[in-house]
Amino acid sequence: MVDTEASRAQLGTRGRQRVRALLGARVDKLWALLGARLEESSSDVSAATTAPWLQLAVVALLIAGLYHAILVALVRQWATDPDFSHGFFIPVFAAFVIWQNRRRLARFRLQPSWFGLPIIAGALFTLIVGVLGAELFLSRSSLILLLAGLIIFFAGWRFFGAVLFPWAILFLMIPIPAVVYNQITLPLQFFASKFATSLLVLAGVPVLREGNVLHLPALSLEVVQACSGIRSLISLVALAIFVGYFWKAPVWERLALAFSAVPIAVVANGLRIMVTGLLVQYWDPEKAEGFFHEFSGAVIFLLSVAMLISLHQLTSLIIRWRGAAV
Repeated sequence: MVDTEASRAQLGTRGRQRVRALLGARVDKLWALLGARLEESSSDVSAATTAPWLQLAVVALLIAGLYHAILVALVRQWATDPDFSHGFFIPVFAAFVIWQNRRRLARFRLQPSWFGLPIIAGALFTLIVGVLGAELFLSRSSLILLLAGLIIFFAGWRFFGAVLFPWAILFLMIPIPAVVYNQITLPLQFFASKFATSLLVLAGVPVLREGNVLHLPALSLEVVQACSGIRSLISLVALAIFVGYFWKAPVWERLALAFSAVPIAVVANGLRIMVTGLLVQYWDPEKAEGFFHEFSGAVIFLLSVAMLISLHQLTSLIIRWRGAAV
């Protein structure tokens, strides 16, 4: 009887040990499965986090390889052509606008659209036409069109609408085509010549104008293409757009400020030619060229900037006055 009870106790002990061993194996297996799942999920999260940046890096490398020669020539023109030296500031300003709105852009739900593919194809076709036709404006503009297609393809139309302003302003960094440039500068030369002639007559200086040439008693001044005012006009328009971005006003008032830069630049250039004529007539004919010529250009551009800022301040005062009156 004692042996039977001892054997039963021994069997019970062995059973409990087997149950414990079995449960321990199951628990160990469960923990192993949970650990593997956690590692897998963490790797998925890491892959999901790095995937967009990896895609962005690949696309950036492809764009750099495709547009390397075009971008190098563009930067070289910025550095050597004073009419388009403002191009250095345009991409910096566009990047600043995007960085300033980074939190709002991060809240957008990305909705990739297949409509970006036709835009990408159109941009690449524009690139091919520009390269084969040696048309720098087309080949350079194709990069901006390509960026639009990529944004729409990867992020959607709503996101593209959110970055529409910094995207559109990139076109200011592209020098305008030579054909259009010549069509703009020639009328500006004649207008500046007429305006300067009228100012010199009012100042009591005898002057005879033949086209874009001003005949003074001391010297004849020719309003060449470089003195047409196109340089200050483009730079002033870009500056007006910069000011308009930071100006808390309706869109139409910002557009009006940007368009007002055109007549301000034209009038300022006429003043510059008039000042040059006064220097030639009453001081030294050699002052029409060299340091004083360049210095007068810088002073007149600063004057046009002051006129633009004054117009902005005046418009702001009028808006506030109307708001207070209402």
